[in-house]
Amino acid sequence: MRRHPLLLFPVLFALLVFAAFLGMAYGSAQLSWQQIWGAFQADSTDTARLILFQLRLPGVLGALLAGMGLSVAGLLLQTTTGNDLCSPNVIGVNAGAGLAVMIFLCLFPMAHKLLPMAAFVGAFGATLLVLTLSFSLGGRTSKATVVLAGVAVGTLFNAGISFLSQLYPEVLSSYSAFSVGGFSGLYLEDLEIPAVVILLGIVLAQCLSPKLNLLCLGDEMAFSLGVRVKSLRLVSLILASALCAATVSFAGLLGFVGLIVPHMARRLAGENIPVLVGICALLGAILVILSDLLGRTLFTPAELPAGILMAIIGAPFFLFLLFKKRR
Repeated sequence: MRRHPLLLFPVLFALLVFAAFLGMAYGSAQLSWQQIWGAFQADSTDTARLILFQLRLPGVLGALLAGMGLSVAGLLLQTTTGNDLCSPNVIGVNAGAGLAVMIFLCLFPMAHKLLPMAAFVGAFGATLLVLTLSFSLGGRTSKATVVLAGVAVGTLFNAGISFLSQLYPEVLSSYSAFSVGGFSGLYLEDLEIPAVVILLGIVLAQCLSPKLNLLCLGDEMAFSLGVRVKSLRLVSLILASALCAATVSFAGLLGFVGLIVPHMARRLAGENIPVLVGICALLGAILVILSDLLGRTLFTPAELPAGILMAIIGAPFFLFLLFKKRR
């Protein structure tokens, strides 16, 4: 399959459609395929239609967008830093976006439409802070410094989120769900602005992917081939921050998606960045939809946030990568 990676796209797209239908059909109340089809066609407000459009469809679309955004953001971060341990949650980007959202909600509790912008400022600020710290400590020669600086920054930002949640409990009464990441309580209108940001960011990442391919050859080689290395890195970091920010604004601090999916994509499709952008988007969407589905079905009628399942998968995967690099 790696010899013909383009064949992966129709297979993964079919799996994505199947996972989305499973996400709409199963939960505390099971819907048949006939009920789902009828709900899309009917004008009445029957029970199946209410369950589908008020509960299931926003969650499935939110999981799809979150998986796409965080996976492509992880690919951009790993490519631009040259460190395959980088991901939005590992280097503190998610926590920076979450802290900015918390501060914004404390100051302007009714301005929900501006949350993606606040999250973007926090995500981009966290990215710049981590890179500044890692480079000042020798991050250009020791790629592990990026991860260590990110863990420190992320811990600091998470402490800030906890501090604000204690001072303003009414702002984020469901802090535990926000900190873990999940899709319960979503409405379709909550996804309008994040969807535009995520889809546009993926398109721009695809446009940059040929130059990112050259960046993988090394800074000097890329520069000799006409790539403006510093500008490319800055634009890529802005894109990764925007993708993380848009996701955090509706999904909370969903972790490890941006770490796991790029590695899975490279296993399937090799190292070609233009191919990996699309593969990461599809794989990430499938993984998060299935995580959300398992969270809704394993312990019915209770629901387990998708972020908990991602942490169960992601934490051992991160340790595996650390041990592999050490060997």
